[in-house]
Amino acid sequence: MKANLARMDVPLREIRYALATHYHIDHAGLAEELKREGVPLLVLDVQVDAIPIMKTWTKPEDNYVDITDEGNVIISFGQSRQLLSEIGIAGEILHTPGHSDHCVSLLLDDGSAFTGDLPPEAYAFDNPVALVTWRLLRARGANRVYPAHGPIRSIDAAPGS
Repeated sequence: MKANLARMDVPLREIRYALATHYHIDHAGLAEELKREGVPLLVLDVQVDAIPIMKTWTKPEDNYVDITDEGNVIISFGQSRQLLSEIGIAGEILHTPGHSDHCVSLLLDDGSAFTGDLPPEAYAFDNPVALVTWRLLRARGANRVYPAHGPIRSIDAAPGS
């Protein structure tokens, strides 16, 4: 991550908060290291209980560092717009279960939705929770999806297109 930030000429000190869409190792595994570098971890209240559970899914070779409570900024979804506004981001954080119950997405006012591992709608036909989440995202103005694993696409585009 540090190498990628350096390549983009973004100093780590400029990152105001880290936000994990959910607490699985590939999304939050560096959280404590970022906190030790001075980046506070923004945690939604629905995510708090998921943090200690993440360790149960790690292996020694993951070199996972336990996420401590110190340096976590816990907020509700209702507080997200104000906090984001204070750091110059027009948007909100929404509860978007479908991959796990503690998943969240960042929805910017321009319609960009950062959805983490939310299953693509076309593949969620047997996942009613994910389908409700997709309806919520549409209702709140999402039009472009930035999934954690896969290409950016229109909210109505089929996965892979």
